[in-house]
Amino acid sequence: MMNRRTFVKQSCMACIGLGVGMLLLDSCQTVKYSTGTMAGNKLTVPLSEFTITDKNGVQSTRHYIIVKHDSLQYPICVYRFSPTEFKSIWLRCSHQGAELQVSGDTLVCQAHGSEFDNKGHVTNGPADKDLRTFETHADDQFINIALK
Repeated sequence: MMNRRTFVKQSCMACIGLGVGMLLLDSCQTVKYSTGTMAGNKLTVPLSEFTITDKNGVQSTRHYIIVKHDSLQYPICVYRFSPTEFKSIWLRCSHQGAELQVSGDTLVCQAHGSEFDNKGHVTNGPADKDLRTFETHADDQFINIALK
């Protein structure tokens, strides 16, 4: 027979483990890297990069993608808020220029701990300036990011 303390401890550990496991599975499925095509000051990414097709052929939509191109010093995270609303954020911390890591709807600076939301606004310092964003438009096939 299990005593109450052991039961509570094991139950809490199981809940924590399940939560962490679900978070890891979710983050593995949603991260997509793309290179896009550069033409002048415009970066173009196929809209299809946001589509996920599972093994049964069922399609769903990614929440964001990360665009890495040889001509970019830092990657750009493109968030999808609706079929027509996107936000492109340069993954360079406004505090001291470290590359940011994407963790769902949060952008995190590993160097000093600054955090930003999925629109590039500071949510936790030491950074005190929002991130650089780019004008972004989508048509039926592509997302166009103006890098000016």
